[in-house]
Amino acid sequence: MANKENAELVFAPLGGVGEIGMNFALYGYGPADAREWIVVDVGVTFPDSAHPGVDLILPDTRFIEENIDGLRGIVITHAHEDHYGALLDIWPRLKAPVWMTPFTAGLLEAKRQGEQNAPKIPASIYRAGEKFTIGPFEIEAIPVAHSIPEPMSLAITTPAGTVIHTGDWKIDPEPTIGPKTDEARFRAYGDKGVLALICDSTNALREGESPSEVAVGEGLKGVIEKAKGRVAVTTFSSNVGRIVSIARAARDAGRQCLVLGRSLKRVIDVAGELGYMDGLPEFISEEDYGYIPRENLVIICTGSQGEPLAALAKLSRDEMKSVALTAGDTVVFSSRTIPGNERAILEIKNRLIDLGMKIIEDGDALVHVSGHPRRSELRKMYEWVRPQIGVPVHGEAAHLVAQGSLMSMSGIGQVAQVRDGDMLRLWPGPATIIDQLPFGRLYKDGFLIGTDQAMGIRDRRKLSFAGHVAVNVVLDDKYELAGDPDLVAIGVAEADASGETLEDLMLDAAIGAVDSIPRQRRKDLDLVQEAVRRAVRAAANEAWGKKPLVTVFVTR
Repeated sequence: MANKENAELVFAPLGGVGEIGMNFALYGYGPADAREWIVVDVGVTFPDSAHPGVDLILPDTRFIEENIDGLRGIVITHAHEDHYGALLDIWPRLKAPVWMTPFTAGLLEAKRQGEQNAPKIPASIYRAGEKFTIGPFEIEAIPVAHSIPEPMSLAITTPAGTVIHTGDWKIDPEPTIGPKTDEARFRAYGDKGVLALICDSTNALREGESPSEVAVGEGLKGVIEKAKGRVAVTTFSSNVGRIVSIARAARDAGRQCLVLGRSLKRVIDVAGELGYMDGLPEFISEEDYGYIPRENLVIICTGSQGEPLAALAKLSRDEMKSVALTAGDTVVFSSRTIPGNERAILEIKNRLIDLGMKIIEDGDALVHVSGHPRRSELRKMYEWVRPQIGVPVHGEAAHLVAQGSLMSMSGIGQVAQVRDGDMLRLWPGPATIIDQLPFGRLYKDGFLIGTDQAMGIRDRRKLSFAGHVAVNVVLDDKYELAGDPDLVAIGVAEADASGETLEDLMLDAAIGAVDSIPRQRRKDLDLVQEAVRRAVRAAANEAWGKKPLVTVFVTR
């Protein structure tokens, strides 16, 4: 137990606050020079066109690595990628005990078996309503509704008081699977007194309350019953409740279900082992596809975010071996668009439309609902918990500021706006940012993990923008050119506006650069190398308007 003398309780996010995804939160208790820490969630975010070749983006954990002696444990709230997806890659750096639910543990193990050299992470299992102790932190898992099995809020109690870390949650009076959000436990903690509420902000800009998952099931059933041909429904693979809703809607409409996509099958296998798929008809195999009449089939598939190798993208390109969609079929997007994926999703929709498909999304029928609380639900949480301090997390700046304003208007006395890297002292005294911690992003690139510089991401971006030119200059024993330099350009325009090839222009510039250097000074090969590099870049820029990366080799 940490020494109570001069003790402080602090909260420090290293990911997920000021951005969507990559959630990584630290709670520390004790004096400044001897704090004990826990980590809540170890999530990823996904690369976009600014990160060519990158597989995953991970939180930079150097601060807690430097304070590893004080790290007591890691708690995972649920099995969404933005909350647990970095665990296999980050855990070897931390090697702290891990607590998670059975469903999360099952998904983690399934994922581990599919990744080369992934570590075996020893995990302690906790369930809804259970309490466990990690160092000076007593933690109770409070069940909440969300879009995945076994999501938990955490009541974290120390001698400083209790903090409610909501994780991802919503209020759903009729969830398809799992318990409802446990109002009674939140109210009980509110009655005892809550120091701080660390609360999900994702839907803080949306008024009202979220529709229930049962209502989404009815919406899907209506769409399926009206459809003339096959119905393909794409959704997040982790949304087991939605998968169940689709399967029930298909069953009630007299149709059979086929599942396409490795991640969907993996989630369904784990969910089935834990009993979440009980009562549903068996899914058919791809081999049976050709024997099922079009009007009797529903396909559940991956690809809701436009992933180019997912099942829906392959269907849109007619690349699947034994399954295809045809004109008159219906494709339902039972998901929201994650910012940054708009173009990829639109391309798939356009291909499907060209093939004669009917596209249905959230604006056309109730086929999706978010797993995060809208403003009326947030107000209810404030009423239940009645915290002294409110801290918006899990969102971009607009979401955080919107929830901060709502907290203030709802009577929460102190509202603290924090961003990644801020260390917020929750106790003693008023909530105050007392330090700035190092934070940032690590990049998983093939088998390696490192900063953007270490992984070459910055140069890769430049290459994707303006290409690369390699020049080999050979000088004879009199420091004259021993023939024309060799020049190879990749990803560079072929010719300028008048039709002259850029390679010829750059080659002339390289020769001119060498000739412009007095012979005695050419003994400095580094000087020759830099002169040629600058000249080639300048020639490309004058003719093309862009400066490629240029690598020059000079030898005698």
